[in-house]
Amino acid sequence: MRRKIEWLIEKSLLLSAIAGILIVMLIAVFTFLEGFPFLAKYGVTNFITGKVWGPSYGEFGILSMIIGSFYVTVGALIIGVPIAVACAIFLAEMAPQRLARLFRPIIELLAGIPTVVYGFFGLIVIVGFIKAHFNVPGFSVLAASLMLAIMILPTVINISEDAIRAVPKHYKEGSLALGATHWQTIRYVILPCARSGLISAIFLGMGRAIGETMAVIMVAGNTALIPGSVLDPVRTLTINIALEMGYAYGDHSSSLFATGIVLFVLIICLNALVMRLKRRVTD
Repeated sequence: MRRKIEWLIEKSLLLSAIAGILIVMLIAVFTFLEGFPFLAKYGVTNFITGKVWGPSYGEFGILSMIIGSFYVTVGALIIGVPIAVACAIFLAEMAPQRLARLFRPIIELLAGIPTVVYGFFGLIVIVGFIKAHFNVPGFSVLAASLMLAIMILPTVINISEDAIRAVPKHYKEGSLALGATHWQTIRYVILPCARSGLISAIFLGMGRAIGETMAVIMVAGNTALIPGSVLDPVRTLTINIALEMGYAYGDHSSSLFATGIVLFVLIICLNALVMRLKRRVTD
């Protein structure tokens, strides 16, 4: 009886894994089938390097949105990653157990807040702050980056803390025994040993930032122009798809699927980079 239960569990897990892979493959195949004919017709180079997005006039350039996605994502990482890693170090190495047990559910709760709620917060607080202090409309790269920095915190904190806690205790004990201070041990022993997990945390946060849509729509300004500064409005690739798919048809609709193909390629390249960095770190 016990073997039968184990066999059923094993096969159920296998089927679940296969189903997940098939679903991702079906989504990818559908997106490529819808978008590839447009890329073949319009030209991959023209599509990616074009600076004008005007479907009504037959212009389908997404360079401004690629740059916008890059600015917003990098900005979110610059703001969010140092805070998240510092929080993970505090929870794993410095915080009393009671305080850490109090903070962890709060951090996990951040991951469960609907993105539209984040968007309302960003619209009222972040955009309002930028508007009041910089004398601009407020919808900008900076607002979107700050919004995404808050949203990636739970992912980066949780994975970073797990990576830090996974470092063998005798590494820390040996460092302290040799006369190093606690901070020196964290900086020169624990963090280098946890580097692989920290890299994974950062790139998972980056993936979350690239793929976020609803909250960014509410604070970015959604202008399909290359931003000249962090206070200029911006439109990302995901925003472009979300805003226009509802009424698009013909080449316009196909161009949005082609935009999805570009996103797929970016995510695949991102995952490949993560795997390569992890191998280099662990070798």
